[in-house]
Amino acid sequence: MTLEGRHFGIRQRFTTRITELDRPRVFVDEMVRGAFKRLRHVHEFHARDGGTLMRDTLYWDAPLGFLVDPLFLKRHMRWFVTTKQLALSQLATIRSNDDFGRTLEK
Repeated sequence: MTLEGRHFGIRQRFTTRITELDRPRVFVDEMVRGAFKRLRHVHEFHARDGGTLMRDTLYWDAPLGFLVDPLFLKRHMRWFVTTKQLALSQLATIRSNDDFGRTLEK
């Protein structure tokens, strides 16, 4: 899958491949083309309190190594994952409400 986004004000494109899948518990995608030397993204899903807890874990080797990582990248990656999780949570809530409404109409 090829994605495009703006990071640090620069438009970037990267390609990932799903390398592991244990549905519905976990899947892993790894960057095959992009700015990072290495990027592995583990997506875990756990049943929790009548819903689903989603946990993202990222492993990476930064493009400029030790210079960039402690200064910017760790904070940026945390922001990226948190923002993604919030957007997915909002989408799931909207879809859940839509499905509930359609069920009532039947």
